[in-house]
Amino acid sequence: MTADSGALLAANRRRARLRRILLWIAVPLAVLALLVPVKIASMYAFAHRAITSHVVGDFAGAIAAAQGQEIANGFEPYKAPYNAGVGLASAGDLAGGRAKFEEALPLAPGLEACAVHINLGITIERMGDRARQDGDPVTAERLYGEALTVVAETPEECRSEQADEQSPDPQRSSRESIDGIEERLREKQQPEPSPEPAPEPSQPPEEPRPSEDELQELEEKLRQGDGERQQQGEEESSSPETDRPW
Repeated sequence: MTADSGALLAANRRRARLRRILLWIAVPLAVLALLVPVKIASMYAFAHRAITSHVVGDFAGAIAAAQGQEIANGFEPYKAPYNAGVGLASAGDLAGGRAKFEEALPLAPGLEACAVHINLGITIERMGDRARQDGDPVTAERLYGEALTVVAETPEECRSEQADEQSPDPQRSSRESIDGIEERLREKQQPEPSPEPAPEPSQPPEEPRPSEDELQELEEKLRQGDGERQQQGEEESSSPETDRPW
């Protein structure tokens, strides 16, 4: 092997190594470039399905759509647990909905956290209502306090017009929602008024008692009646028996 051929062989090996390195870099980038649009499209599709399912009352469908958003959820990580929380709470699974809202809260940036605060407060309030209906006022009181803490920790920016513009429900004002929840919770924390005692039954009026003269007159009438009945009985016993009918 000459010196020229050896140099050519070494150059070819360097080019081959460079092509392999470029291939290792290019393939993942190409796959990533292909998956990103698919992921974005699927997120919008799942989000649209979650919204439409909730509107028509298909809460199971809304929960399933939210679970689809959780796959490789790196763009808006709070939306998958938030949508799942809405579906679970609407379906009556208040504990499950609360857990999802609490999962979404630290992931929601800026004004997008307002809706999470509001829905978390409402869900805990409903848990308190359910405990009160079940005859557990102690648990209800504790839950009302927790809901009030969540609402009190809502950022002040959530009471702005910008917060309303980013709200998932354009018909609902964030400021009015927060104020309404606070007012309800404070009313529910007030002790219930004790029932008024039942009125005591009234005593029947005493009837007037007869006087001594009236009693003597009544005894005299009774004696006269006994005599007349005795005389009438003696007259009836002496009468003949009547004929039988035929």
